[in-house]
Amino acid sequence: MMRRTLFKHTRSFTCFNVSIEAKRYMCWRGMTSLAEVLQPELDSIREAGTWKSERIISSAQSTMISLNDGRKVLNFCANNYLGLSDNKQVIEAAKEALDKYGAGLSSVRFICGTQNIHRELEKKLAVFHDREDAILYASCFDANAGIFETLLTPEDAILSDELNHASIIDGIRLCKAKKFRYKHRDMADLEAKLRESSGARLRLIATDGVFSMDGTVAPLPNIIYLAKKYDALTFVDDCHATGFFGKTGRGTEEYFDLLGNIDMINSTLGKALGGASGGYTVSKKPLIDLLRQRSRPYLFSNSLPPPVVATGIRVLDLISESSSFLKNLQHNTRLFRDKMTDAGFKISGDNHPISPVMLGDAKLASTFADKMLEKGIYVIGFSYPVVPKDKARIRVQISAAHTTEEIDRAVDAFVEIGKGLGVIC
Repeated sequence: MMRRTLFKHTRSFTCFNVSIEAKRYMCWRGMTSLAEVLQPELDSIREAGTWKSERIISSAQSTMISLNDGRKVLNFCANNYLGLSDNKQVIEAAKEALDKYGAGLSSVRFICGTQNIHRELEKKLAVFHDREDAILYASCFDANAGIFETLLTPEDAILSDELNHASIIDGIRLCKAKKFRYKHRDMADLEAKLRESSGARLRLIATDGVFSMDGTVAPLPNIIYLAKKYDALTFVDDCHATGFFGKTGRGTEEYFDLLGNIDMINSTLGKALGGASGGYTVSKKPLIDLLRQRSRPYLFSNSLPPPVVATGIRVLDLISESSSFLKNLQHNTRLFRDKMTDAGFKISGDNHPISPVMLGDAKLASTFADKMLEKGIYVIGFSYPVVPKDKARIRVQISAAHTTEEIDRAVDAFVEIGKGLGVIC
């Protein structure tokens, strides 16, 4: 035994004494090899016209933003649906929390990372969604990564819309349940998959509430009907609905007058609810209790920073006290969609603030977006693999903070460039 141990230590010692020249050579060869492997793929992305450049912003998120080169442009591609990312009351709440609670907790929730404001926000979210309890995550991506693995076993089945968000897809991959993918918003195919999975212990239907690339809404009434018919559970990712969709902003459920009918909802603080970061799950208390005990992204991630928590609390108060933000957004959405349609553009979606201008060709979408920026309008072209091939578009996103004049200016730019590129007559 001693000889083996000594031999192992000797081998380790020998490895640590590799010459500096040899180490440099090995590092150089490894880096060169990796670059050689990756470069052709990077080149192909550029050649396809789908390279995603990150434009640098040097101001707060708002309808008017400053770019790093000094230009001021109108922003029509943020998830800042209610215009609250730079709201003075929201910013003040964050500053007060920073002074009182500090920058962060340096820990996870169950050790020493929970403050009274974390529980306050969770209670407010539960009340807002008319649920028993809520649990906060660092992001909705984490919430989606944490729920399926915790809840579902190999004896269960999950049925997912084929166009669900990447975070739902990745979360489903982590669980051991049998996986079924049904055609986008196709209830006949969903019902067929429910019949096929009849032997499962639990069946969970998972869908986005609003599909972010198209602005289309999941057919929740039909999904709920099928769930009850086949004794299945329902899950909705409502990131692109929470705070502004439905009569009082309670999301896709309320849009269909079905508040309280979905078994579990995941959503975000990073869009309409202040635009910072953070996600959450709302549901019945037993499920939330289980997530606190078993959900890995919750257990092994630092708790949300106090300023972020405070902004979420303040935003929920603001939208509960006044419907003006929601009314402005609805007005602006109708105005933009009507004017663009009248001009000859094809706008996808179901009267949602996500208003994709469909162009089809990836390079055309990229060129169009660049020309819009030259006109002082900040939009982004979306193409494969973010959206299906030959369905490239410019995804315009309307905010409650946009003025009528700003919307007119954006439409005028679309019309001028659209005629120049032959998109419209």
